[in-house]
Amino acid sequence: MRRLFLLCLFLIGLSFALFNFKGLASKGDFESIVLDFRENVPASQISAQVQAIAQQYNVTPRLNSEFSKSDHVYIVKGDRKTLAALKKSQLAKSTEFIEPNYRYSAFEVPNDPDYSKQWNLRSIKVESAWDETKGSGVTVAVIDTGISIVPDLKDTKFVPGYDFVNDQVAAEDDSGHGTHVAGTIAQSTNNNYGVAGIAYEASLMPLKVLSSFGGGTVADIAEAIKFAADNNADVINLSLGGGGESQLLKEAVDYAYQKGVVVVAAAGNVNQNAASYPARFPHVIGVAALDATGEKAPYSNFGAGVDISAPGGAGRGAGGILQETIQPDTAEPVFVSFQGTSMAAPHVAGVAALVKAAGVEEPDQVLSVLKQSSLVIQDDALNYFGAGQIDAGAAVKLAMHGQISFKDFFRWLRDNGYLNPRFWIDGGAIALLPKMAMVLGSYLLAWVLRVYFPFTWSWSLFNGLVAGSSGLFFLRGFYIFDLPQWPFRVLGSSIPELGNAIAGSHALNPLFASVLIPLGLIALLLGHRSWKWFAIGSCLGVASCLVVSALVSPTVWGLGSGILAQIFLIANALLCYELAALATKGEQTA
Repeated sequence: MRRLFLLCLFLIGLSFALFNFKGLASKGDFESIVLDFRENVPASQISAQVQAIAQQYNVTPRLNSEFSKSDHVYIVKGDRKTLAALKKSQLAKSTEFIEPNYRYSAFEVPNDPDYSKQWNLRSIKVESAWDETKGSGVTVAVIDTGISIVPDLKDTKFVPGYDFVNDQVAAEDDSGHGTHVAGTIAQSTNNNYGVAGIAYEASLMPLKVLSSFGGGTVADIAEAIKFAADNNADVINLSLGGGGESQLLKEAVDYAYQKGVVVVAAAGNVNQNAASYPARFPHVIGVAALDATGEKAPYSNFGAGVDISAPGGAGRGAGGILQETIQPDTAEPVFVSFQGTSMAAPHVAGVAALVKAAGVEEPDQVLSVLKQSSLVIQDDALNYFGAGQIDAGAAVKLAMHGQISFKDFFRWLRDNGYLNPRFWIDGGAIALLPKMAMVLGSYLLAWVLRVYFPFTWSWSLFNGLVAGSSGLFFLRGFYIFDLPQWPFRVLGSSIPELGNAIAGSHALNPLFASVLIPLGLIALLLGHRSWKWFAIGSCLGVASCLVVSALVSPTVWGLGSGILAQIFLIANALLCYELAALATKGEQTA
């Protein structure tokens, strides 16, 4: 009895599933058919078959547009009966696929236009994302009803697009849907007018595939996707969809994916347990819609194909997504709130643009960043939210992990005290006042020497004075993140400090903090007309360094930090000065 009961439940469930599948399969209206001829079929054979179709079915097959020539994609008028006949004909051997040219429509429900605050941008934490990037250098293709440059898009950058509905270059909006979507992605911001967009320093590529009634064919959409991929788009937004699965469209999505383009699509607006196409395809980020409370919007599709969720709005007035667009009948600009998964998708496309601008390139990596950084909803058995609610701030932060930005470097300078004047005066990299005394002391010794042995000042002498007395002392304690410090200590050391630069010790090595190195320089360079003055300057610089060290920090290896160290340092300072005097006697600089 129990087994019979379970069998009945199984059959009921199977019948219900088949009924739903049949209903889903029957969705998607079309008035024409796509013929995608194989690439290896000769043009003459294609031409002959096209003529045969025209005669047999009394139709006129045509290329979908000028961009269809290389792909051999033809469109022919027909219904399901014609489709079935073509699939059974000899034509099937010459084509990759024969399928309906479905009409997809925009997901959008117009709302009351009184909304004046963009709750949606705050809910995705876009302000913290703007601290790092605003999308500069990234191009987002908006495949929709076109884009009209309303006042709040005048400061936004555009790249050339195309109108696949009317086969012309200018892709003007005659619906308002595409302009509204574009506004969410990159509405002009910080311009003292209107509202803001997410990636407002990105460029927009307008690609019109939907008519003024909001409908368009998969052939046009597929070509627009390929156009975007071939013209350096980084992100594609598809706020459209339908029930029919198209191989032509899937092939176009895969083509864009192979070229590194992130493809984002709306999940659909019929509260159905499965996203519409193209959101349901692999390599497409399917986006469900949230209302202002963060709950699933009542119209949003869910389940299979939903990868992530974003604000789409719900209800009237303040519950919608506000952007500037056009009135369809007058083409006049207007601020209006829409709701729908069409409004949710551009939020994800905008954040994807920010993530790309932050340095993440590959589509799978972008999706991974978006998913990992999203706000996870634990109780989501029906997959209302996908990976979670999108978080622009967290996504950009994750994308920039491990990268050094100017802001990071500035913060590091501040946190380590380099921007504080006391850092340089009281110690920091190395004490400023003793080093200044060493430099000034070396110049004073050179001036005293010049009184007894007149000579002309030169850059060689100056460099020797600095090298001997202080070196590039401001580098001595300088470090950059995880790089080793010893190169900075060497560059920042005077000659007496070279003996302890690598070890980082404060105690002077008696072999370096003595007359030995100046003596070696004099012996090596005395015969050179110009470089001997570098050696003389080094003698005076070392003398000054040793005197100041004896007074401030008289620590020498083996001699401690008492009177013996002071006597050693001062004695060697005097020897260095005498050595410089001997080398200068009777000489003139070059």
